[in-house]
Amino acid sequence: MKRFVLLTALVASATSALAAPETYVIDSSRTSSQFSYRYLGLSNQTNRFEKIHGTLVFDRDSQSGSAQVIIDAASVNTGQALLDAQMKAVDFFDTANYPVITFKSGKMSLTGDQSSLSGDLTIKDVTRPVTLAVTHFQCMQDPESGVETCGANATLTLRRSDFNMGKYVFLVGNDITLNLAFKAVKVQSYLQLASRDPGK
Repeated sequence: MKRFVLLTALVASATSALAAPETYVIDSSRTSSQFSYRYLGLSNQTNRFEKIHGTLVFDRDSQSGSAQVIIDAASVNTGQALLDAQMKAVDFFDTANYPVITFKSGKMSLTGDQSSLSGDLTIKDVTRPVTLAVTHFQCMQDPESGVETCGANATLTLRRSDFNMGKYVFLVGNDITLNLAFKAVKVQSYLQLASRDPGK
């Protein structure tokens, strides 16, 4: 009887451990952030940020979690050096004074078509509550690296004027669509990968 009770306790403990929220680290090399806007009212232009990092906490049982994403604003890439410089200047991201864009979310809800990630977006020291629509969220073993990985797409439309970037609306539309396609690696696996690669 004692052995049965002990076995039951061990199983309950293991189940509890498996059900606990797990932390994942964003794989910057497999994560992209693009933003698009209407130019001269004629066509959509799409640019990107090259440097992104952060963490994701995911609870499989409740299909919920949280996230923190940090974007290096100075890594903006339009494909044109002159336009890059304009994007980094005071009228837009002002990267000399505000080097990062942050998103901190305490609420992730994964419910099929209504999946979302809600939190605070900070650009140029202005913080506003936002909700990103989440699609294609999935966790699996990466066939390439063999480590546990989660990935998803997240989309948000915001007004740049809400973040002190409202100039030149006759050239660039006020509505900006931000798309984040991320891959995140379970933290234990990430540390193992980092130990294999001295460059990380």
